[in-house]
Amino acid sequence: MDVVTIGETMALFTPNEEGMLRHAHSFSMKFGGAESNVAIGLSRLGHRSRWISRLGEDEFGDAMQSFIRGEGVDVSYVTRDQSVPTGVFFKEFRRLNDTRVYYYRKDSAASKMSAEWLQEDSVSDAEYLHITGITPGLSESCREMLEKAIGIAKGKGTKIVFDPNLRLKIWKDEEEARHFLKKYASESDIVLPGISEAEFLFGACSPEEYVEKFHALGIETVIMKLGKEGALVSSQSVPLTKIPGFTVERVVDPVGAGDAFAAGVLSGLLDGLPLEEAVLRGNAMGAMVTMVNGDAEGLPNRSDLVSFMNGGLDDVTR
Repeated sequence: MDVVTIGETMALFTPNEEGMLRHAHSFSMKFGGAESNVAIGLSRLGHRSRWISRLGEDEFGDAMQSFIRGEGVDVSYVTRDQSVPTGVFFKEFRRLNDTRVYYYRKDSAASKMSAEWLQEDSVSDAEYLHITGITPGLSESCREMLEKAIGIAKGKGTKIVFDPNLRLKIWKDEEEARHFLKKYASESDIVLPGISEAEFLFGACSPEEYVEKFHALGIETVIMKLGKEGALVSSQSVPLTKIPGFTVERVVDPVGAGDAFAAGVLSGLLDGLPLEEAVLRGNAMGAMVTMVNGDAEGLPNRSDLVSFMNGGLDDVTR
């Protein structure tokens, strides 16, 4: 297996009208979750990916598992829970460049994931383990489960990739969130923070200083996302380098761009590209998904990605 991801995916309801959610009268149902977005993005690029999670024994869970399986992702370690529901969330397109998200995930099936539930062979065959800061915020049992997954990965020589993906509402308080995000970052080989997440963890600094602070936690490779400006990359073999971004003329939905970025970086690394080229692929993936409504709907296949990076799409310039 190339990449294993672990985390919650929810049913996503998007209003068919723009404006405040209170005025919406009809919705489209999609699915969204950081880890499954990464798994789908990798699968569309021809890689082998596995998504591990827990779903309610309900219609949302049935539809979600079928959808993700249909994208070529291995869902054989996804389990179902009859006692609690699959989580749901809503997007609100208030106006141009103002998208808001509302989560209803308390006591969801995924929050019941635990160390006892996680099977060792679900992680042990992976080249990369991708985790985010969302999963440990769901429950104490989820944190214990992640500790087990990290232990399995380290024992097998699997590289651990961590995206902080800060969601303050799921944590008890800011201090708890800060503690655990730093903890999981320090246990990882590659971290993919954004500027706002770095500021939350370390206070006000320059992007370059943030990179050094992450390295000080013992992290080998730091890839700092800068939005449309691109990304900073630094590792033991690559000195601090800025990788240019792609400018999108029309942003439809920015949610999921970071997940696409992670999928692009991992794809590049799996293809044996130099780190800088892998990050450039991540920048392209992140830009592409912003042009399509939905978390996973804009994730490209390999031919579209190549065309985009070569300037073949009209809606983007480089």
